[in-house]
Parts: sequence; structure tokens; C-alpha cells
Amino acid sequence: MRPGQTHILVVDDDHDIRELLQDFLSTQDFRVTAVGGGPAMRAALERDRIDLVILDLMLPGEDGLSLCRFLRDTSRLPVIMLTAMSGETDRVVGLEMGADDYLAKPFSTRELLARIKAVLRRVNDRAGTAVPARDLLDFAGWTLDAGRRQLYSPDGVLVDLTAGEFDLLLVFLLHPQQVLNRDQLLELTRGRIAGPLDRTIDVQVGRLRRKLEADPRNPDLIKTVRGGGYILAAEIAARQRS
Repeated sequence: MRPGQTHILVVDDDHDIRELLQDFLSTQDFRVTAVGGGPAMRAALERDRIDLVILDLMLPGEDGLSLCRFLRDTSRLPVIMLTAMSGETDRVVGLEMGADDYLAKPFSTRELLARIKAVLRRVNDRAGTAVPARDLLDFAGWTLDAGRRQLYSPDGVLVDLTAGEFDLLLVFLLHPQQVLNRDQLLELTRGRIAGPLDRTIDVQVGRLRRKLEADPRNPDLIKTVRGGGYILAAEIAARQRS
């Protein structure tokens, strides 16, 4: 293994898919560990440093949603979920559980590679609009530490964010009081264009609201603009960490 080589953990009970992804991703200069379920996933996480998890939704025993919830509760690892082609509800629930992206089966390995690279760019703070590593962005009593990718509540409590949630919040903070439609938000956060049924941004906005808003059903910070998209209705103050 090369020093610094990105390590991807594939969790899928289908042996052919595990073998396909292990062979393909290895040719793309990734280190790959492929396992068939939850117990082996936990063992791999304890044994090795993992940089990203590719997680199948339909697993025997503990399913992908439960494992995604476990990953969100215990780590900040980015998760790409593999889902059935017809399972839009499952994909949305996966995003609500904290997955950073999803890909429907059957899938193109090239598309999966593009998704992996996009997620890793966001995690490494190389995608989107760059902000100085020491910048703190204050809004409505909240503080986002852009360099450390950490969000603090008005009471000073650290609030856990997935990579996707951080990227979406950062885009809002860099475009305050500006209406951004779903296509713009998806392109700015994920580097791709939304399809007509793509609900990724709506799901991520909903998750952010549950963390930021006193009443997520009647939001004061991230407001919906009918026919337009979303707007962050707050003043932003930037300062540097001492």
C-alpha cells in the first residue's frame, strides 16, 4: 500500500459486485477492502483507516440503513449508498440517515468513480468555493468553522454534520440572502446537474433544518422560495480563528 493511498470499504453481499468494484477501483489507484455485511464492516473499521464507504442498501441481517446510521453515529466517514433502481423512497431515506450520495443499481463503474471523486473532493475541502482555513462564519448565533468543518450552536455545542450537510451549509453561507435553485445547489455541492426527480437537495435541506431551526416546519433561517429554490435569510459575519 502506498503511503496516503485512499482506502475504500465496499459493503455488499453480492460477491460479483464486490469482486467487480475491488478489481475496478484498484486499477484507479485506490486501496479497496470488500466485505459482505455489518460484522465484517465493523471489523474492517476497527482494523484499518478507511476514507470512504460504499454501502449496499439491501443486506442480509443488519441492512444498509442501519449500518449508515451506525456510521453517522460513530464517525464522519463519507458514505455512498447503492440502491435498487426503483427504490426512490429508499434512496431518500438513505440520505436522511446520513449518506452523502447514492447510486442506483445497475450502475456504471465510471459513474461510481465520478461520485467517489466528487465526495472525496468535498471531504478534503478542495471542491466548491474556497474559504481561508482559519475562517469562522457567524450567522444567527451559530458559527461554522470552515477550516475544521465544524458547526457550533449558539450555546457553543458542537453539532455533527455529514460531508454533504457541511458543503450545502457552506454554499448557503457564501451566498447569503440569495435565492439558489435546486440545480445551482446540486452543482455547487456535488458538481453535477439535477435530474427531474432528483430530491437530494430537498433531503439535505430538510436535514439541515432539523439541526438549525427551532421549528423545522416553519424555518427562519433556510426558507423555501416558491418556484425558485431556497434562501438563507441571515446576515453573515466572517472572522478568523485566533
